[in-house]
This record gives sequence, C-alpha cells and structure tokens, in this order.
Amino acid sequence: MTTNVQSNKKTTETKVMTSSKALWAGVIFSFLFTGLIWLLRGALPQVDFLPDTGFEHYYWKLPEPTFWTRATAWGGYLLHQVAMWGLIYYAQKNKAKYTSGLHGFNVIALGVNALFIMVHLFQTIFFYDGLAQDVSIVSSQGSVILMLVMVLLMENQRRGLFFGKKIGFLKESARVARKYHGYIFTWAVIYTFWYHPMESTLGHLLGFIYTFFLMVQGSLMFTRAHLNKWWTFMLEFSVLVHGTLVAVQTNTIWPMFFFGFAALFVVTQMYGLGFNKYWRWGFIAAYIAGVVIVYSSRGWANVSEIIRIPVVEYLLVFVLAGIIWLIMRLVGLFTGRVRNQRISSQATASGD
Repeated sequence: MTTNVQSNKKTTETKVMTSSKALWAGVIFSFLFTGLIWLLRGALPQVDFLPDTGFEHYYWKLPEPTFWTRATAWGGYLLHQVAMWGLIYYAQKNKAKYTSGLHGFNVIALGVNALFIMVHLFQTIFFYDGLAQDVSIVSSQGSVILMLVMVLLMENQRRGLFFGKKIGFLKESARVARKYHGYIFTWAVIYTFWYHPMESTLGHLLGFIYTFFLMVQGSLMFTRAHLNKWWTFMLEFSVLVHGTLVAVQTNTIWPMFFFGFAALFVVTQMYGLGFNKYWRWGFIAAYIAGVVIVYSSRGWANVSEIIRIPVVEYLLVFVLAGIIWLIMRLVGLFTGRVRNQRISSQATASGD
C-alpha cells in the first residue's frame, strides 16, 4: 500500500532534467529569441504610424486595423491564456508538490509558452497589431504594477515590508495571494506580451526578454527553481533596468524610475537576500550618495520624483490586502449562509 502511495505521488514528475537546468535553458532561449526578433526586424510591415496624441497614445499600431489583425491578436492571446490557466488549475487540483525536477505540466508549460512566443512573432510579421489596438496602454502598465505589488504583499512574511519589519495583519491576505497568484501573474504577463507587436526598438526588446523570463518562471511552478531567491529577486530588480533605460530613451525623468525602483530594493528587497548589516548599510549609503550626486545638478526642487513609485506601490500593497480581505469576508459570508441553509434543510428533512 505504501509503495502505491509513493508511486502515485511521483506520477506527475519527469526525468527530463532538473528545474535548475530548465531555468538556465529558458534564460538562454529568452536571449536567443530576443536576438531573433532583432534579426527579423526587416520582415516587419512598414507602417505609417499615427502621430502622438498624448498620455495614453500607443505608437506601434496600425492606422487602419482589419478583422484579421484583431482576430489573430485576440485569438492568440486567448488561446495562450486559457492554456496556461488550465495547466495551473491542473497542477493545483492534483496537489502538486515542490520538486527539484520537473513535473509533466512544467514541460508542457515551457512548450506552450515557446509555441505562442513563435506564433506571436509570425502574427506580428503577417498582421502586425497586438492588443494595443483595442485597449489602453494603462491596462498593460497596470497589469505589471499589480504583479509587483502582489509580490511585495506575498513576500511580507519572509523578508518584511519596511527594512525587514513584517506587517502582521497582512498575513492572511498574503496567504490568499500566494494561493491564487499564479492566475493573476500569468494573466499580467500574457496580456502584456500580446499587447505589443514584436517590434525591435530597445524598449520592446528589453520588455520582451523580461516577459520571456517571467514566462519561464511561471512555467516552473511547483519546482525548487521557482523559489530560488536570487532568480526571483532578479525578476523584481529587472524592472529598474527596463524602466530606467526606456525612460532614458523617451524622456528626461529617468531618475524617477531609477531611484524609485532602487528605493524598493533598499527598503524591502535586499532583506530577503541574506545580506549582513554592513552590506545593507552600504547599499543605503550608495543610494543616498547617488541621490545627492544626481540632484545636485538636476535641482533639489525635483527630488520628490524619487518617492513617487515607492509611495504608490506601498500604498497599493495595503489597498490590495484590503480588497483581498473584503473578498474573503464576502466569500465567507456566502459559503457560511449556504452551509447553514444546507444544515437547516437536512434537519428539516430528518424531522419529516
């Protein structure tokens, strides 16, 4: 009997490779495919883009979309999304355990993401448009912000929220976020991925390689590689690199992105990496020195830029926790009412 139970627990595992090797393979694939996007830039349609109309304008979309440009973008997105949600559901339904190897659904997830990455490239070459034609850029940016805020909430119990200090009343909301975060993160990543055509600008290439990394992370659910603190930190920290470089290319407020996301590192993220107090004080000193150097020439009247991103993200942590708590309460009230009605009905039936 014991042998059968142990055998059943391992039925979803595969001996293809370890999750660490799969992670490295995914990273290499991400770099190579990003290079392929750049190499095939000449195959993209030559589009006469519309002029910039302001804050919510997204430049890279067709002036005159057709049924097929929309259908291929939305169809590819929906198929990709449903496939990955189905794999998450399967893994959770079968109570998958964390392993140093790969489950069968990990191999399928890696294949699904690789397939749709290639599909999106060909879709861009032949039809060009992404979801940007029909939805605002704010929705794409908002999906990424939601993901970053949820990470702060989930990691509160491990590394704290402010200088290593844990916020106790966030614990229950964080537990629920950890249980269902795969669905939210997968939506954020795949939605953002299909929002953009596979253009070869620096901003697009940086965004795509970051998106590919996130797809690798999602594909390795329920593996040890998925929990690697240095890998997950790199995924968080990459937003600083991407945001700053894109800002440098497009506007003059790059310090807002650089020091804003760097503040998240010195206030929260570095406390999950096991640094001793000397390293932590060193990073804080380097941050302060950087602010002094940049704003001595930029002007101290602009220094408020550096707090905008961290203030918004930390406030959103509490807003998100509150929303999750409210949903938990409403679900609890509903299920409790249904349970009481069932008990009452059973009692009435037994009395008859």
